[in-house]
Amino acid sequence: MIEARGLTKRYADAVAVEDVSFRVRPGGVTGFLGPNGSGKSTTMRMIMGLDRPDAGHATIGGRPYAELAWPLREVGALLEARTFHPSRSARSHLAALAAGGGIDPARVDTVLETVGLTAVAGKRAGSFSLGMAQRLGIAAALLGDPAVLLFDEPVNGLDPEGVRWIRELMRSLAAEGRTVLLSSHLISEMALTADHLLVIGRGRLLADTTVAELTTGGRSLEEAFFALTDGSAQYQAGGAR
Repeated sequence: MIEARGLTKRYADAVAVEDVSFRVRPGGVTGFLGPNGSGKSTTMRMIMGLDRPDAGHATIGGRPYAELAWPLREVGALLEARTFHPSRSARSHLAALAAGGGIDPARVDTVLETVGLTAVAGKRAGSFSLGMAQRLGIAAALLGDPAVLLFDEPVNGLDPEGVRWIRELMRSLAAEGRTVLLSSHLISEMALTADHLLVIGRGRLLADTTVAELTTGGRSLEEAFFALTDGSAQYQAGGAR
């Protein structure tokens, strides 16, 4: 489980995240929905210990990320698509991560197959398209077979077939009993993928509820989002304008 308590982050006079609290439980896909610049990435970076909060704290399985004994085996994350040495092959990149994390090297080929990169495993990762880089990042997140997973905008750069693949992968991972936190600014995709929603706007948590509860009365998720934000976000069903 992921737990955030009172997370707050400021940059000079700008407040990126303000007093955000929530729990992400196993067994479902929790969607982190908000427009670009709403605080999603900053919140996820604080959970992963990459940014230090000015107030509050975040834990994974009851402990801060920095205190996890074997981080890659306990939590996997895709926060940036191109977090690899461009001259290394996809296989070499994953093999290095496995060696550093005490992970069985046989997992490298397993996750390459899972994300559909087996045929290009020997190619330099720096030559990959954004969509292929996203798949390599997902492979890295899955490498240690962790129970907790965080994905920040993983559908960026993917074609419609890739978007559908991401959707099915997220739901299958949750069905295995894992904790899955998935951020996106795409309302329509969240409606198809998420079981639970955390809606954030301008650094504040606006809703922590199920998709079913948010769309009661026959209204769409887009309509519910506009109601929460008073229509202030420049949004459309397919994503941010």
